[in-house]
Amino acid sequence: MKKIKILLLVFITTISITSCYDDLDDDIIVSTSVEISDFVWKAMNAVYLYKPEIPDLANDRFATNVEYNDYLNSYSSPEELFESLKYMPNTIDRFSRIYSNYNQLLDLLGGTTISNGIEYNLYFVPGSDSEIYGAITLVLNNSVASNLGLERGQIFRTVNGENLNSSNYTDLLSSNNYTLGFADYNNNGTNDTEDDTITLNNENVSLSKETYTENPVHKSEVIQVNGTNIGYLMYNAFNSNYNSALNDAFGEFSTAGVTELVLDLRYNGGGSVQTAAYLGSMVTGQFMGSVYSKLFYNDNLSNNNEDYLFTNSISGGGSINSLNLTKVYILTTNRRTASASELVINSLSPYIDVIVIGENTVGKTQASQTVYDSPGLFSTDGINLGHTYALQPLIANSTNVNDELVPNTGLIPNIDLSESPTNFGILGDVNEPLLAAAIQNITSADRSSGQAIEINEFRQVKQIITPLEQDMYID
Repeated sequence: MKKIKILLLVFITTISITSCYDDLDDDIIVSTSVEISDFVWKAMNAVYLYKPEIPDLANDRFATNVEYNDYLNSYSSPEELFESLKYMPNTIDRFSRIYSNYNQLLDLLGGTTISNGIEYNLYFVPGSDSEIYGAITLVLNNSVASNLGLERGQIFRTVNGENLNSSNYTDLLSSNNYTLGFADYNNNGTNDTEDDTITLNNENVSLSKETYTENPVHKSEVIQVNGTNIGYLMYNAFNSNYNSALNDAFGEFSTAGVTELVLDLRYNGGGSVQTAAYLGSMVTGQFMGSVYSKLFYNDNLSNNNEDYLFTNSISGGGSINSLNLTKVYILTTNRRTASASELVINSLSPYIDVIVIGENTVGKTQASQTVYDSPGLFSTDGINLGHTYALQPLIANSTNVNDELVPNTGLIPNIDLSESPTNFGILGDVNEPLLAAAIQNITSADRSSGQAIEINEFRQVKQIITPLEQDMYID
């Protein structure tokens, strides 16, 4: 029997789908689970980067409409179907997501979350494979936590009076309201972490999560060392809503005569590809019009392949403040430095010296885009009002000008240095370990890279990655 090709770019339906409006009284008719699954399959067939690797997404996969309908009904939910269509989800596609409410997704893309203002790492208590403690890595500006005076480096051992362990930490820390019990870390005068102790100190703080919108320009300052003006920027997300704030920071660097730059991306999981291109243009300035990065789509969308160029202006935002640097120092961590942050490292490297200090990065070279149940897929025009599902699938690969991808194993630092729960330091302080390593390299006569300064002996707990925490998307 001749196979029926299912053409998705124009969203030709192959099962009977009721219009989202009742022709008689304009009442919205709620979509069924199988109708939403129909949207999921068609969208993935049309845009998914790894479509050729997924047999169930082939255009000629189904011989009849009945076979297609039976296939959709074999999945208990749109989420189950979506997960089945991801390519090598444990290694390659760890990032595509489905959302039951696209309004929540739009908030996330705009930097709005439900947060109490702290980010943290979790570690196993020395000598235990199940007991856990936490260390605050970042306190967000103007948040619940910052208003309570919490600080980076504080150690907590209990939540709501319960000792954290491998069985309860997810539930305890996912609550919207909880009380942290703080502790003191004692290395007992040795370098061996196995004899270290963590003792509660009777300090407790109650935290409540609330709606929070983060300005990703977390900290920007000029540090003078031995007559050298060093710009330090902690930048936590490539959020296009704050392009002007990012550009203003570089304007201040330019005015101050900054000749060296430390770009702190250790907690930056990514964001807008275009904003990443703007940042590259702010760091440099001498390559205007040259190719910064490239995006390659699947065969269905190959006409969308695009080169991002170095530029001297932000669309709708005026001229870019450029430093014309030939070297930049970038600080990284292995759980949070991802996607658009890695794009910056990868895309600048063919043009200038990029010295990476910290840990091996996440390893995400792909870009995503929000896909709606609408004729245009990437637009809400004509959207099906019968449901609020949307997808954020990987749809393109990003390379630098030399067609080099970020490996899925991540980028290896030039200077290997891990953050330590016993010495996180103050962000932007010249003695904070990662920044201190950059300053040492800047001011030292021997500026060789590839040195290993510290090996992390603290056993970190694998934490759940929240949506868009490691993402690179197309505006």
